[in-house]
Amino acid sequence: APAVSSAAACDWTAPDRDDPNWCKGAHMKAMTYARYGPPDVFELREVPKPIPRADEILVKVRAGTVTAADWRMRKADPFAARIFNGLLRPRHVRILGFEVAGQIEAVGKGVTKFRKGDSVFGHNDFRFGAYAEYVCLRQGGMLAVKPTSLSFEECAAVSFGGLAALNHLRKGGIRAGHKVLIYGASGSAGTYAVQLAKHFGAEVTAVCSTANLDWVRALGAARAIDYTVQDVRAEPGRYDLIYDAVGRMISALSARDFAKMLGPGGVFVSVEMNRKDKPEDLAYLAQLMDGGHLKAVIDRQYPLEELAEAHRYVDKGHKKGNVVIAVRASDSW
Repeated sequence: APAVSSAAACDWTAPDRDDPNWCKGAHMKAMTYARYGPPDVFELREVPKPIPRADEILVKVRAGTVTAADWRMRKADPFAARIFNGLLRPRHVRILGFEVAGQIEAVGKGVTKFRKGDSVFGHNDFRFGAYAEYVCLRQGGMLAVKPTSLSFEECAAVSFGGLAALNHLRKGGIRAGHKVLIYGASGSAGTYAVQLAKHFGAEVTAVCSTANLDWVRALGAARAIDYTVQDVRAEPGRYDLIYDAVGRMISALSARDFAKMLGPGGVFVSVEMNRKDKPEDLAYLAQLMDGGHLKAVIDRQYPLEELAEAHRYVDKGHKKGNVVIAVRASDSW
């Protein structure tokens, strides 16, 4: 494991903390970053262990992931990331990690939904913080109790892509009998979209690269199109619903291209569209996973101390589903 830097008592900045004891208590290990750039910006450091406020729970992290939110914040791409987190260097968020799964170690005095010892999963919205041994999460945030049948790694990988797929398919009015195209079917949102569309009774066509054709069929796609050899736009007027799980910053197709592929009354939705996630949606996804109707696709898993390698792999743009970060117990470092 890489060397661990010790943070001075108040060297660690956490502007959202107003507790005067924030810099005085126990410490933990975390992957931090103090500048924007390539994966090598991550540094394993010893930093103050967070203290939960009245409406927060303190979670001992068991697993996280590398999401688009994480690598975009790391690179400050798009530029809006700098407006949110500091123009020249990270200021507001210094520990990334959007998705999280772990066990509750302590609860704030106002917490009623969860108890110490519960295993939970979800995401910390744009407070991040899961690339660490501990993180504080809001009681009313995007959290659900982890089903006992599922691993921490599986649950850590569902909230980002799973919630996006669920809410965007609902936004598109998906229903049984629909002919649905999932563009970018091998990514995080795409893999969940294929499975959910199939679960809702739709006929799914998945668009992906050659290496993933059989794989997306196994997830539930009735048809799979290899975009490297076939022009998807050759099938105009076919689909009731198209879900772009890639987004315009990466997609080779324009909104006009997708519109030409829709049938009468067809609807186009994109991963970039606004949505409103709800904790009950996360609980619903957990129920589907617990019942065997939905599964987390995990491409690779890395320990926290190899976070840079995980981000380097994701930067290549070829990941399938999700890349998981495993966080080991304190006494194993």
